[in-house]
Amino acid sequence: MPVNFLFCAKRHGAWICCDVAMMARNGLKSLLSVAVTLAFGVAAAQAQASIGPQGPEEGVIRQQSWLIPAQDRVTLMRTTVYRPQGTGPFPLAVINHGTTQNELRRAGYRLPQYTALTEWLVSRGYAVAVPQRPGHGETGGPYYEAQGGCANADFAKAGLGAATSIAAAVDYLTRQAFVRKTGTVAFGHSAGGWGVLALATQVLRPLSGVVAFAPGLGGRADDVAGKNCAPDRLVAAAHRYGERARVPSLWLYAGNDSYFSPELSMKMVQAFRSAGGRAEYQLLPAIGSDGHDFIQSPDGVALWAPLVEKFLKGMK
Repeated sequence: MPVNFLFCAKRHGAWICCDVAMMARNGLKSLLSVAVTLAFGVAAAQAQASIGPQGPEEGVIRQQSWLIPAQDRVTLMRTTVYRPQGTGPFPLAVINHGTTQNELRRAGYRLPQYTALTEWLVSRGYAVAVPQRPGHGETGGPYYEAQGGCANADFAKAGLGAATSIAAAVDYLTRQAFVRKTGTVAFGHSAGGWGVLALATQVLRPLSGVVAFAPGLGGRADDVAGKNCAPDRLVAAAHRYGERARVPSLWLYAGNDSYFSPELSMKMVQAFRSAGGRAEYQLLPAIGSDGHDFIQSPDGVALWAPLVEKFLKGMK
């Protein structure tokens, strides 16, 4: 008795499947036919998924799941939105996660959560969005942040790939009635922090400033603490961003960051400033076992909160 194997693809709750045994029996023509069927099926599943809010608000900070179109207008970014009580309009804060060049690890990414920062921002009157960018976890879709090998790493291009995803989220959200059209602040962690520095170079009318927690790319090369994939290229990319930066930025690092040493982070910000970028830089003391993730640490709030508060007030 023949055994049938199904190959299935899922997109936003819709499964598209084909019979692998049939593919093998019918040869290449069938393979091509099935590939086309899958492609159109996934596209149809995407089209059927409604953008915007996906369920009710929950809790005091009104947590709600949203689907937001990415830069390709096909991929839908899984996003968690929070907001204060009332109708607004509220200024917008968008918090952006890190990445990895490892495709399998990216596929396993969970929806990002930055609880302490989110609650802090909502308490200060911000609507907060935390999108999962294309190429990661449940969002899926194409990956726009490939940096290439260490010998020819293009960190500037990779950051701009993240920035286009972030800009798409800002563009969509600032069209909502509860969001102000101006005063948007982009926050980012690690590669997300690098992405918001790239975002600062773009013409994006709502954007007033960016806050980068441990920004950079290529850290922990070969999984070695303190080793960067191509540090000179990273510094050169920071200089390129500084040449085009349009809004002020705040760079925050911890002294025990295993991805970007104090020496490297200082070189990056100096390159950014020397090219004309407006940057405040703060090196915080060691936080936890690895300061790279201090944005997630309860012990870090007392250190970064006064600095972010001052920066936000300075933008107004």
